[in-house]
Amino acid sequence: MAPRTPGTDDAGSGRSRTGDSIALVVNPTSGKGRAQQLLPEVAGLFRDTGHRVDVLLSRSVEEAEAMAVDAVESGVGTLVVMGGDGMMHLGINVVAAHPGVSDLGLIPAGTGNDLCRGLGMDVRDPVSAARAIASGPARPIDVLQVNDTFVGGVVATGFDALVNARANAMARPKGSLRYAVAALAEIAAFDPLPYRLTVDGEVRELDAMLLAVGNSPYYGGGMKICPDADPGDGLLDLTIVHAASRGKLLRLLPQTFSGRFVRDPCVERLRARTVRVERADLAGYGDGEPLPTGPLDIEVRPGLLCVYAP
Repeated sequence: MAPRTPGTDDAGSGRSRTGDSIALVVNPTSGKGRAQQLLPEVAGLFRDTGHRVDVLLSRSVEEAEAMAVDAVESGVGTLVVMGGDGMMHLGINVVAAHPGVSDLGLIPAGTGNDLCRGLGMDVRDPVSAARAIASGPARPIDVLQVNDTFVGGVVATGFDALVNARANAMARPKGSLRYAVAALAEIAAFDPLPYRLTVDGEVRELDAMLLAVGNSPYYGGGMKICPDADPGDGLLDLTIVHAASRGKLLRLLPQTFSGRFVRDPCVERLRARTVRVERADLAGYGDGEPLPTGPLDIEVRPGLLCVYAP
């Protein structure tokens, strides 16, 4: 971890922070209790490498957010969140809302782990993420600002958003299989949706099955929907699946895990700095979490966060 001098103010933050202090906010139920099992090893690793650690166990999303906000506003050097994609999304939003105050550490301990996968982490080895936080340094990454919300991974707005909603409501199966089952159920009754897009100021009207805006490649438990998205290039990646038959969607679905689906002529890819998405009854998801209804104004914020990742 890059050393910081206690009691100094970071430019633009107006607050002091201590570089070797860590606030570790944990959702102990993530990954069927995986986070709880990992906690002693992770906290011990931080302490063994000379960091002051405050372990904060949350019982709800609201409590986790309150804990994270309090830690950052107190000037903690690094906010670390451990759990699933919901906890990662929470951490990104808390740190992004207080730019320049704290670095961010992410420890994947859920079932999807798409955000961490997109940052190059080995999601099968959560302790390796803790080692990266302990040894540093943090690196700047881009985030997407979607109206008043920050997204580290992908914004879903079409067929994929309906799949996300259905998957979130399903108790079983767990992990990526849940998204595949939900996708098969949605395909049976899905028709193309009309969109109005404004891409870097250029307006387009089109019908599409799916429209995803990515800062990093993955969503849905490992689906590589924006294969070339790079959270450090200052651009967002837009994947559009134009009107296609249900049979074609069924054929393309397995290829989303490798990213090969983008070779099909019905798939269009763009890069931009801003995208406005409009559609009647538009409902979107960012990092797997529901976004406010209505038009989505999506803008890349280059290097807004410093994150411990490869």
